[in-house]
Amino acid sequence: MSRILVIDDEPAIGWSFREFLTDAGHDVQLASSGREALSLWTKQSPEVVVLDVRLPDIDGLTILEQFRQSDAAIPVIVMTAFGDLPTAVRAVELGAFEYMTKPFDLDYAASVVARALESRSPARRSAATLAEVGEAQLLGTSPPMQQVYKQIALAVTSDSPVLIVGETGVGKELVATAIHRHGRRKRGPFVPVCLAALNPSVLESELFGHARGAFTGAADERAGLIEQAEGGTLFLDEIGDTPMTMQVKLLRFLESRQYSRVGSNQTRTADVRIVAATHRRLSELIRSGEFREDLFYRLRGIEIELPALRDRLSDMALLAQAFWIQACPERATHDLSDEFLAALSSRRWPGNVRELRSAVSQAALLARGGPLRAQHLPPEVDLNQPSPHAANLQAAIETWVRERLADGSASSSEGTLYRDFLAAVEPALLKAVLAACDSNRAAAQCLGLDRTTLRTRLRSYGLDGTDAES
Repeated sequence: MSRILVIDDEPAIGWSFREFLTDAGHDVQLASSGREALSLWTKQSPEVVVLDVRLPDIDGLTILEQFRQSDAAIPVIVMTAFGDLPTAVRAVELGAFEYMTKPFDLDYAASVVARALESRSPARRSAATLAEVGEAQLLGTSPPMQQVYKQIALAVTSDSPVLIVGETGVGKELVATAIHRHGRRKRGPFVPVCLAALNPSVLESELFGHARGAFTGAADERAGLIEQAEGGTLFLDEIGDTPMTMQVKLLRFLESRQYSRVGSNQTRTADVRIVAATHRRLSELIRSGEFREDLFYRLRGIEIELPALRDRLSDMALLAQAFWIQACPERATHDLSDEFLAALSSRRWPGNVRELRSAVSQAALLARGGPLRAQHLPPEVDLNQPSPHAANLQAAIETWVRERLADGSASSSEGTLYRDFLAAVEPALLKAVLAACDSNRAAAQCLGLDRTTLRTRLRSYGLDGTDAES
């Protein structure tokens, strides 16, 4: 029989724990305040503690700190209904065995207690220090975000690579920043780079640097982003867009921490933590041969999946209020109306939190200091609707077809309608693409044609791509 101390000021939770754990054969003591908990701690010497963060007299994390000073090895399970990133990080920093968010299933809680009894060892501590939530701008109290906070808190205890996945606009860089600020490398630099924004021809030079004379224009040697991030964190955003040739070199660096500047044979070593992010499904890229499976598993030391805004609608009011204050700090003196919040919750938000921030900022400008109303929101973005130009083109095609079929022309009866349509639109398409591209090669790539097919199509319409080729 094991001695378990449950500290919570909610009688129903304490009673549930006592009944459930007593039936499992444990000796359970209850405390409804911090002072009572400290008294029972001294008298009973529990083997496992279940501790609520919010107590009427003493903060739960303060009690955890006192427990640690007298017994660093006892497993302490922290639970809260008001979790946020600093609380999760602080709990892990103080060596909490587990961090549970209310409400939770009693079977799950019992399994955590069982694991704690088996371990009887202190949880790993981190060298993290606290920062304000507002500083990292990670907001939300919904269960999905509580899980994110917990994953971040665990990530800061090691130097393993982190892979952050989620849709565009969910806040992947904010998570990377939070991991750096709360982690043991916080005194080092945080170097972000969007791989999709870099030309593949210069990507290796940007990451690893280059020696003098390595290529045309390399008048001086140059340190790459990896060297700039020495002792800190390198954030590789849009890792899914990395060319295959670069993936091999990135994998080598992750495995050995060694690299060479472009044009140099000298091997260098860097002490850098890699945090990567992507909005693409890497598993699909692996199946299509666009991403290396070994690199995927190397990057995935710890994986954090961020929820889409539609999956955390309970955070909408908190996020919108924060964005309103940021947009108009001198005017946002009252809460948002139910009408405005209802309008926000009814939207799909394909751009997620980034789109919400933009919408609230625009609404604040249109409200001109008054309360925000639904009519102040910008039109909803529908990514499934064609653009105005596409809609006009579609309408023109429909009109052309109706006219051809209505006038009884030979094309409709002789089966030449499709050929006539191509003859009407393909020359304009080819001219526009050639004008936009600097070579036939680039034009063929844009059109998805090989160069021989492109030349044949140009000749059939009497077009000349020679100027574009040069």
